Amino acid sequence: MRRFLLASAAVSLLLSPAAPAQPSEPSFTPERFRAHVAFLADDRLEGRDAGTRGFDIGALYVASQFESLGLKPAGDGGWYQKVPFAQFTIDGPATAVSVGGRRFAHGEGVVVSPAAEAGSQTINAPVVFAGYGIDAPEAGIDDYKGLDVRGKIVAVLGGYPKNLPSDVGAHLNSEKRRMAEQNGAIGIITLRTNAETKNRPWARVVARAGEPMMTWIGKDGAAYSPAPGIRFRATFDSAAAEALFAGARTPLGKVLAEADRAGARPKGFALKQSVRFEQANTRGETVSENVVAMLPGSDPALAGETVLLMAHLDHLGIHGDGEDKINNGAMDNATGVATMIEVARAMSQSGERPKRSILFAAVTAEEDGLLGAQYLANNPVAPKMVGVVNLDMPVLLYDFQDVIAFGAEHSTMGPIVASAARKMGVTLSPDPLPEEGLFTRSDHYRFVQKGVPSVFLMTGFANGGKEKFTGFLANTYHGPKDDVQQPINWDAGAKFARINYLIARELADAPQAPLWYADSFFGKTVATEQPKAQR
Repeated sequence: MRRFLLASAAVSLLLSPAAPAQPSEPSFTPERFRAHVAFLADDRLEGRDAGTRGFDIGALYVASQFESLGLKPAGDGGWYQKVPFAQFTIDGPATAVSVGGRRFAHGEGVVVSPAAEAGSQTINAPVVFAGYGIDAPEAGIDDYKGLDVRGKIVAVLGGYPKNLPSDVGAHLNSEKRRMAEQNGAIGIITLRTNAETKNRPWARVVARAGEPMMTWIGKDGAAYSPAPGIRFRATFDSAAAEALFAGARTPLGKVLAEADRAGARPKGFALKQSVRFEQANTRGETVSENVVAMLPGSDPALAGETVLLMAHLDHLGIHGDGEDKINNGAMDNATGVATMIEVARAMSQSGERPKRSILFAAVTAEEDGLLGAQYLANNPVAPKMVGVVNLDMPVLLYDFQDVIAFGAEHSTMGPIVASAARKMGVTLSPDPLPEEGLFTRSDHYRFVQKGVPSVFLMTGFANGGKEKFTGFLANTYHGPKDDVQQPINWDAGAKFARINYLIARELADAPQAPLWYADSFFGKTVATEQPKAQR
């Protein structure tokens, strides 16, 4: 009888309908995380500068990982999206700015930014001071109101008024060229505020004066420029700025003092000095790649929508003054790429594919201006993009207990991030470094500009994080010390991968795609035609 009952039970189980498969709880190990970082940050990759052999080796490693996980190639007939670049370099001796008859050579009181065209140019034009140079009535700021800047050069304060949220302010700061062009200006001079002078010594500005400006080349063969009508750009140090304000109705010192006050917005006015720009640029070209792979969605109704997980693969390559000149980029951003690979592993091996499609992208040329991401945003390789999770330089020198979720408060991605954090016992904190403008300094921002809700996690300052994070920025960031010899907490790496997996998985499986909030600044400005959500 016992054997009969057991046999009957077995037959019953075989004949009963199968329960739907559930995603298994993924494992994230410090050993796997470390293995990815150790390879990508090895000296033999020579810092993974975009367009170099070291970067190409890193790209091949990522593509091989994608292939081993069963993902589908999403590039130009394979794993790679080719990105053509133009590089413009200033001819220093032939480039200068004259203010009221006083000449400032490039790198000596002024730093001129390369223009996106080759050859020599000269321009003479009057100058108008335009406050912070922000034209955003939706944010309550219209620095161009009452000013005629058509055919003129505008001089603007760097940064943004102190009362603005850091992400909104950083966005508006990045849009100044476009705003100047829309108001008819032909050139833009950036004036350093007292705060910027304190935080970023002029020597650091000059140190980058010889670096080329890189931009991507569109399908039409033209080098991309966000504001082609702006023919000249320069940053002035104090001596050149004082010369520019000679005889002005408001002295430069008074303008800078006013900008120091919270909420203050110095008013614009025409300056008495005119400016002569002389500039010569040379052009070169190179090619790099975005590594792109797709995990197709499992729900026919949602598979046509795509969630993007991205991390920049490039770093700074070989340069510097010391004996060790290899900028390995372990934290920036081998850790982000490792996170992406491990999230891809968890997604592909979960037992049930996500409902929406997932695009994984290791993008190039972030260090040159978020260019690989911008190219991908303008030349999509996947169906409708509905949300972005960006993975960039988690500082993993401690067991982080909190994160800053840039962008989360602007869309319905916010509750998803909060839910993932709760599951991990991690708290959400406000931006502790608003002066750094981090919201616009990583790749997700190129998709925000296209109206796609996005989030970017930064490890927070709790549990000793402030000392570790700021110490990394001061002593290791963008230097040869950013290698695997630093005391990286590999358990924290696995933890960072898991929290981003939880976020991406929920985004992919949620019934509703992410929506900007109706009262969000970005919902009002970059996504005007899209449906919105109420808080």
